Amino acid sequence: MSAPPAAAFQALSDPTRLRILDLLRDHPRYVGELVEELAISQPRVSKHLRVLREAGLVTAHPDAQQRRYELRTEPLADLDAWLAPYRRLWNDRLDALERHLAATPDTTDPEPPTTEGNTS
Repeated sequence: MSAPPAAAFQALSDPTRLRILDLLRDHPRYVGELVEELAISQPRVSKHLRVLREAGLVTAHPDAQQRRYELRTEPLADLDAWLAPYRRLWNDRLDALERHLAATPDTTDPEPPTTEGNTS
């Protein structure tokens, strides 16, 4: 498997861009809608959208004087495929821990030791 696109990881490293993707997951949105939802300036939203577009994570559709942005799922599927071996590694380790804990006898004492009669 080839390395993931660095641009996608760079784009996903910013919380505002993650929020934009969350909003676009529901349905395509115009820039003005994103400005309203994010409560940040239009130039800042446009800058984030440009980064996402250059990373291939969103696409812009001109509509008269506006642009409607839509999430592209293909790059996310590529990232998911790249992450799959790491997820399997994590799951294998959790499975091993579960087997270890199941094989370990429970040594907890139901009654805590009393200190009565201890005259030290």
